[in-house]
Amino acid sequence: MSDTFSFWWANLPQMLGGLVVSLELTGLALVIGMPFGLLLAIGMGSRLAPLRWLCIGVVEVGRGVPALVMLYVVYFGLPAIHWSPTAMVCAVIALAFTTGGYTGEYIRGGLVSVGEGTWEAGLALAMPTADVLRFVVVPQGMRVAIPSLMGLAIQIFQATSLAYSITVSELTAQAYSISSSSFRALEIFGLAGIIYAIITIPATWVANRVERRLSLRE
Repeated sequence: MSDTFSFWWANLPQMLGGLVVSLELTGLALVIGMPFGLLLAIGMGSRLAPLRWLCIGVVEVGRGVPALVMLYVVYFGLPAIHWSPTAMVCAVIALAFTTGGYTGEYIRGGLVSVGEGTWEAGLALAMPTADVLRFVVVPQGMRVAIPSLMGLAIQIFQATSLAYSITVSELTAQAYSISSSSFRALEIFGLAGIIYAIITIPATWVANRVERRLSLRE
């Protein structure tokens, strides 16, 4: 056991370097994908049929295509149109698209939960439709969607482990690299699992607490 701890300690800096990349990838995917999802959610409620169906299609693709497949499509597809970004940029684009698809559906559900009475009350006060949407409906819908969005953030962090497949040097990629040179796969992936758990378990606990508090306020 002491030998395992010594092995972990010797490789911890490299593993933490991979964790930083995983967190950066998660943050960028969420920062880009969630606002994109909000726009998709609003678009799905549009009275303009072409816009509505376009947004619905994007959401369905974002939710329906596995993240690993999306990573490959972006990584191998962009060079086909004469743009060759780094693997990190490809991973951000792919995971942001996936994030946008799920975010759009979660927020759409939140917006639908806002009753017609809210719209009617805002319009009765002579508020422009855009202002009712911006200051009344969207904030209330976001409140409903928050627990799901927090869960999505955790899922995207876990999905960053797939980015090793397109050569992004995140946490799982570092574990693969160390296992290839040390032939101690069980131990190094055990360490990777512990690091992932240290991040996701407290995050899940916080998400559950937020969900319970919001439920009590309803």
